[in-house]
Amino acid sequence: MTLKGKHNVAEIDGVRCTVVETGATKERLEFLKALLSHNGYEVKTEQEKDKEGTMLDKFLIGVTDILFNPVISLYQKKLFREDGHEVTAAYWEQKPADTKIPYWQV
Repeated sequence: MTLKGKHNVAEIDGVRCTVVETGATKERLEFLKALLSHNGYEVKTEQEKDKEGTMLDKFLIGVTDILFNPVISLYQKKLFREDGHEVTAAYWEQKPADTKIPYWQV
């Protein structure tokens, strides 16, 4: 769930994709899929398997844009939420919103 700077590429459904996250839950998959699709990326997903080939409840999430890097896109403020605000690291990691915003930042 944390942001990692390493750029990984994997083949998902026969298409080379930039790996956005591995080991994601179903809820995390839906969150990232909606966010990335809103920003114009084609999202590909694949259910992960263990060493014996048994399907797990974890997912591999990727986008078809090979040059996409979530860390760079996030800190260059190129990703936007559906309400128009920029995506922050806390929002990306789905941390609860800080309700104690100093008065000078409102």
